[in-house]
Amino acid sequence: MCIDADRLWDTLLKLARIGAYVDARTGLSGVNRLALTDADADGRRQVMAWFGEAGLEVRVDRVGNVIGRRAGRFDHLAPVMSGSHIDSVPTGGAFDGALGVIGALEVVRSLNDAGVVTRRPIEIAFFTDEEGCRFGTDMLGSAVACGRLPLDVALDLTDKHGLRMGDELARIGFQGEAEERLTPRHAYVEVHIEQGPVLAAAEMDLGVVSGVQGISWWELTVRGRSAHAGTTPMSLRRDPGVAVARLHLALDAMARSGRFGPEMRATMGRYDAHPGLVNVVPSRVICTVDLRNPDDDQMARAEAAFAEEVATIERDLQVTIEREQTARTDRVPFAPVVQAIIARHMDALGLRHATLLSGAGHDAQELAAVCPTAMIFVPGLHEGISHNPREMSTPAACARGVEVLYRTLVELAEEG
Repeated sequence: MCIDADRLWDTLLKLARIGAYVDARTGLSGVNRLALTDADADGRRQVMAWFGEAGLEVRVDRVGNVIGRRAGRFDHLAPVMSGSHIDSVPTGGAFDGALGVIGALEVVRSLNDAGVVTRRPIEIAFFTDEEGCRFGTDMLGSAVACGRLPLDVALDLTDKHGLRMGDELARIGFQGEAEERLTPRHAYVEVHIEQGPVLAAAEMDLGVVSGVQGISWWELTVRGRSAHAGTTPMSLRRDPGVAVARLHLALDAMARSGRFGPEMRATMGRYDAHPGLVNVVPSRVICTVDLRNPDDDQMARAEAAFAEEVATIERDLQVTIEREQTARTDRVPFAPVVQAIIARHMDALGLRHATLLSGAGHDAQELAAVCPTAMIFVPGLHEGISHNPREMSTPAACARGVEVLYRTLVELAEEG
């Protein structure tokens, strides 16, 4: 191998200690580096220190994205970029996002060890709040960098406690001064844990990612009438909790019906009732809806059916439902030419690989708007479970993915 597999694994585990916690129910170790928290800040500082030790020129932009640059022989040429994110969901694991950043760092370290200077510069990025579970917009930092989300809109987003994204960025010391909009790169390649069971079930070593399915996120505020749980007859209630339950079941039925394609997915991941007391009918419930579909036309049909269901529930239960779309991306195809380079290096190493569409969102889908882009998937254990302390891969699987990343980035960085 060109890379140092032991160093890669050791660095991954060191980063996993920052924000580490033990799940009370399972006793498993997980990672909680929610975006722009103190744990995220500690992780950022550690990774920046590693970037500096590797000789990278580091800059922080106005939305908090961190980019390290390794000079090329012709430094004016558009760079090749790799990376991902280091923020996590509150119940995360050690690999989601982190593998992409630490894997790209290992590529640079290995190039340094070999004394190789590539024709083009190579950049490593970690983007702010890819997860989106704090400020409600996924791929936040890369969406700003690639032009989908205006900077001022991003900085004014608030979390569930009313804390403003820009204020939190400044609080942890990562509201940089560098220009956030990326000029076109020569290419972007990201290595990532699959977060699903496909590769392991097919006994594949790695995956070539052909693109990312469409994603539609909504936040709903359902308002009814608060009342005493014991004295208010069922016939006189306007219960927003019932409305949310009915909508949840309707979304599940939509996704399972096949009417919107066999791969539609629907999830209601959050519901907060107010006042949240055992003996009080709530006055309002805030919930989220996550729709996913690899077919843009089917996604549009599902969104229309969702809107119709909301209107029906409002009428039937005499509640009001306010809908705010917090994220929306169509299916994003990745560049066939970059996929072909990745597959060729997998073949050269004798690795079994499959081509698959990503069900999860990634920073790579934003970068696809500014340069040829593709991804490498590394299989996970435990049926590919992710966003969970059980998220796990193996040293060998991670090393294979990063070895292919090394060879791919070097080939791209030597192109004219």
